[in-house]
Amino acid sequence: MNSSEEHFSLVNVPTHLKEFVVEQDYDRYTPVDHAVWRYVMRQNSNFLGKTAHVAYLYGLTTSGISVEHIPDISEMNKSLSKIGWGAVTINGFIPAVAFFDFQAHQLLPIACDIRQYDHIAYTPAPDIIHEAAGHAPIIEDEKYRMYLKEFGEIGSRALSSREDYELYEAIRLLSIVKEDPGSTAEEIQAAEEDLDRKAAAVTEISEANELSRLYWWTVEYGLIGDLDRPLIYGAGLLSSVGESMSCLKDDVKKIPFSLQACIETDYDITKPQPQLFVCKDFDQLIEAVREFSKRMALSLGGTESLIKASKMPQTSTSVYSSGLQVSGILTGLKMDDKGEAVYLQTTGPTALATKDKERIGHGKDYHAEGFGSPIGLLAIDPTPLEDFSDEQLSAAGITVGNPATLLFQSGVEVKGVVKYILREEDRVVLIGFDQCTVTYQGETLFQAAWGTYDMAVGEKIISVFAGAADREAFSTGTHKPSEVVAKRQEYTLQELRQQAIYQEVRDIREQNPDADKVSSRIKPILSEVQKDYQDDWLIRLELLEILTTKQILPEERDQLLAELEERKAKDEQDAQLIENGLALIP
Repeated sequence: MNSSEEHFSLVNVPTHLKEFVVEQDYDRYTPVDHAVWRYVMRQNSNFLGKTAHVAYLYGLTTSGISVEHIPDISEMNKSLSKIGWGAVTINGFIPAVAFFDFQAHQLLPIACDIRQYDHIAYTPAPDIIHEAAGHAPIIEDEKYRMYLKEFGEIGSRALSSREDYELYEAIRLLSIVKEDPGSTAEEIQAAEEDLDRKAAAVTEISEANELSRLYWWTVEYGLIGDLDRPLIYGAGLLSSVGESMSCLKDDVKKIPFSLQACIETDYDITKPQPQLFVCKDFDQLIEAVREFSKRMALSLGGTESLIKASKMPQTSTSVYSSGLQVSGILTGLKMDDKGEAVYLQTTGPTALATKDKERIGHGKDYHAEGFGSPIGLLAIDPTPLEDFSDEQLSAAGITVGNPATLLFQSGVEVKGVVKYILREEDRVVLIGFDQCTVTYQGETLFQAAWGTYDMAVGEKIISVFAGAADREAFSTGTHKPSEVVAKRQEYTLQELRQQAIYQEVRDIREQNPDADKVSSRIKPILSEVQKDYQDDWLIRLELLEILTTKQILPEERDQLLAELEERKAKDEQDAQLIENGLALIP
């Protein structure tokens, strides 16, 4: 069994989401990476113990996360399983609908990369500090994880648009370029300009876009409690050394949480947030997401919902009033004179289901070329066809083995030999025809030469949502993983030596030898750091921590402090990071 298979064995990853899961490859984390993790976590544990939601510190210990080293996701799974959750590693940004789908299955998607040393305070790219140390601790709170699950359930069914997906790709590219130490200023500028163009192209705010905003202002950047003295629960704040401290200052506007305000407020992932929303408690968030679900195509159905789905170049499901679910890429709608949809058409692999279970013989292999069917009542009877009794079917001439002509009120005509009639809980859901033609306003929608015509039955469309009804059988989700991937970093000899130095310092700290041995081991390290790594303030903090803890080498300690002060004077951002680090040295 390889490591990926072992990873899958720890949690029940749905088939349609497995394509997003990648191997953590724990051994690729460098000693510098672990030092970055340790710095951020020591800062956050100290500061957030006073300013974060009460679940934070307790959640750190119960979710398999250590301050000292980057977490192994398999260890996190063992810990999270106690509350019925799990974790999977993913490759950076994934489409929002897929991210929500993981949460619907009580799985925390964790980007396995870690931010660069130069981006230690904040990174626009999702990384393991953000995903693991930001998201995981708060799900210890039962109400909060209820919110995440319910959000995931509706979010995974939210309709998006082509523009949404192109915007996602632009955001993903920018996050990769900004986190790549080899990126040039020109490449970063080009990615930023591409993002601006894609953002400007979004003229309609889709359900998925609105939910992404709600997610951003709650799960990522939410505050909770008293408006004047709120606590932090958003993962973006919990994982950012800089913003977790600055967000509570008066220059960041605090706004009482409301569903409408959140979905109307856009955000920029590359900048600190100028305002934040403060909810009273997690019950308020649960109420909000339930309220949002009532206005979704998932709950409303109808022509407007079908039009939204037709703008989404990914799989969606249209649910007939009979209960039949048609899952595929909706590409065509025929409208009557009143603008109501009277016929729907999918293109490419399509599956038919009832109660979220694929009908035998009606999977995407059978309907590989697409599926089309009328919507509405028959012209001869005001009773919906799905409610016809056997006697009514017979009276209408719809009997197996005999020719029949079905004329709908819309004008759609289906003419052929009845091959089968399928019911689900005494309701007609499908009628099959051989030698069939389907026409509407002089246009032929189906020809006899194409084979059996499988006609969906239903007076109206009562629900439309993203993804397939039976996602396991359909086996692919609404979106595919991006083809844009981060390059594996290559290190110079000097960088490899720098990593070796960090490992030596880590070994000294963890092995905790006596003072004499520490002195003899650290002196050559100090000499090399001072000679070859003049700008590295983090290794100096780690060395100073050891020397101060051991109360040894006072001259060397003074020298390290002087070098750190010199670094503070050169760089304003480093100055704050160094000051924060010094504050934790006893």
